[in-house]
Amino acid sequence: MAGANMERCSWCGTEDIYVEYHDAEWGVPQRDSRMLWEMLVLEGFQAGLNWITILKKRENFREAFEGFDPDKIATWGEPQIEKLLQNPGIIRHRGKIAATITNAQAWQAAEQNGGFDRFIWDYVDHQPIQNDFQSMSNVPAATDLSTRMSKDLKKAGFKFCGPTIVYAFMQACGLVNDHMTNCPRHSEVARLSQ
Repeated sequence: MAGANMERCSWCGTEDIYVEYHDAEWGVPQRDSRMLWEMLVLEGFQAGLNWITILKKRENFREAFEGFDPDKIATWGEPQIEKLLQNPGIIRHRGKIAATITNAQAWQAAEQNGGFDRFIWDYVDHQPIQNDFQSMSNVPAATDLSTRMSKDLKKAGFKFCGPTIVYAFMQACGLVNDHMTNCPRHSEVARLSQ
């Protein structure tokens, strides 16, 4: 892991929780189907907010959503939605909560059809894309690939997965390496991809 004085990607700032996320998790290739699903759900909750808001509430989300167990969440209905709307520890947005239930059901269908992890990683031929951005201003909010994945996710029944959300998901889960080239994590994450 990179040192305390490294020149990190500027987006992570200096707050400990953000720095730790940048240094240990963001961009690392994630191949666990349930973790990929959890990250897609959290990226959906992040829509319209800053990611640090989600990071600070992530453990509350995990508790409220039973460890992000899609098999449990797929069975939920209005009583669980109403309960979650009263939970101040999460983002209380009816549409996003309902979408999590729908997304759990879509995840189950993907698992039955070869696996959600395979579905996601097929878009990059199971090998992370290594970008070489030198400035945050060069990083796109969405790409043709994230647009295609978004459309396919929606066809598969997923909600809150527009092209921008999907690109952020791809960055977070290491389908693309968008660490800046001057950030030591760029080469570290690239090595993890091999």
